[in-house]
Amino acid sequence: MKNFAKKALVVVVVIGIVAAIAGWYFHKSNGKKTSFRTVTVTVGDLVATISATGTVEPEELVDVGAQVAGQVLAFGKDEDGNEIDYGSSVAEGTILAKIDDTVYASDVALATAQLEQAKAGVENAQANLLQLKAKLDQAQLDWDRAQKLGPSEALAKSTYDSYKSAYEIAKANVAVGEASILQAKAAVAQTEATLQKAKRNFTYCTIKSPVKGVIIDRRVNIGQTVVSSLNAPSLFLIAKDLRRMQVWVAVNEADIGNIYPGQPVTFTVGAYPGQTFKGEVGKVRLNATMTQNVVTYTVEVVTDNSSGKLLPYLTANVNFETNRRDNVLQVANAALRWQPKTEQVAPEFRSVSKDNPGNPGRNPSKKQYDPNTPEASNYRQSLLWVKQDAFVRPIKVRAGISDDIMTEVQADELKEGLEVITGEQQQQPAGGTGTVNPFTPQIPRGSRPAGRG
Repeated sequence: MKNFAKKALVVVVVIGIVAAIAGWYFHKSNGKKTSFRTVTVTVGDLVATISATGTVEPEELVDVGAQVAGQVLAFGKDEDGNEIDYGSSVAEGTILAKIDDTVYASDVALATAQLEQAKAGVENAQANLLQLKAKLDQAQLDWDRAQKLGPSEALAKSTYDSYKSAYEIAKANVAVGEASILQAKAAVAQTEATLQKAKRNFTYCTIKSPVKGVIIDRRVNIGQTVVSSLNAPSLFLIAKDLRRMQVWVAVNEADIGNIYPGQPVTFTVGAYPGQTFKGEVGKVRLNATMTQNVVTYTVEVVTDNSSGKLLPYLTANVNFETNRRDNVLQVANAALRWQPKTEQVAPEFRSVSKDNPGNPGRNPSKKQYDPNTPEASNYRQSLLWVKQDAFVRPIKVRAGISDDIMTEVQADELKEGLEVITGEQQQQPAGGTGTVNPFTPQIPRGSRPAGRG
């Protein structure tokens, strides 16, 4: 019995404590008043965009390489008379660097000597041909006389045969002489080609700029040896015209269908906070890349850089304009997301609130305003809430494009400056004994921070 009494006493005490806490909390809650956070409907321009990240690139780059191997002896001078370096402005034909040409100068001298020797060989072959022709003429005369006499007592058979043989040999030697001339001339052509190659390699020792532009990168130093192989080593990278730049943007495959040439683009770079640059889509490259199962396409955005502010390889935050509405009514996305409790709605509108098409933020209703109009698919039905005495009442609106912060809205009742509700918060009543820490974050029910719609 004693144990039972003790247990009963404990239960009674616990129930009393819970009741006391509940009563205190109920009293405290009733002492607070609920107020609504509101924003006003504004008029302005609204732009729907696709965001992506890209890199600023020169519109046309020229990679200057070395076609011969050797040691870099010196750099040339730029348009200001300074040694070629990063950022140097150069004209077409400007000497960029000089490679040691000792070996190539020797090759030119050797090829020149070989050419002279080959030319002499042609003259020698031509002289030999003259001798052979003279011998042929003599053999022809001897053979003609032998044929008139024929084998007889005056001309032995052996002598007759020797004249005939000498004639045939002389005739064959002339043919050999003519072939020797052709061979000597071919040797001349071969040595001329060798000489031209040697001279060309010699000129390659002087590296010249093929275009007018600015040195973006210098990849060698004086004293460094460049080795030419199947791929010419790169020495300098020249931007042809930095007044025209491109932004190479990686666009997700889910968004690439909304990108087209000539599309307006805005972008920012970290080097100039608060400044927005403009451009337009030049082309969409078709060679997509896949990284971690994500397919992206490179989009070239063309922009004017007459100011010279944009530097190569800056990171750009790019916005592609997919839709634009000028001078329209708009409201914060949070106002379209907020939903009141049933008891907060004015009684005559509580049936309307049940027909709310839902959250128009991340999961917008697909219900169209008027299926007979061409722009019907651009709008969806939604609700905004405004104060009415101690309650709130809905306004049916047509929600259009959004820039992730604001959304276009249309309704006959809407006008600029109208206050619409975005959320609610509890306020401590005047003269209350409770203490509210102003630095304690408050998360009102039924509202989220304005963000991506």
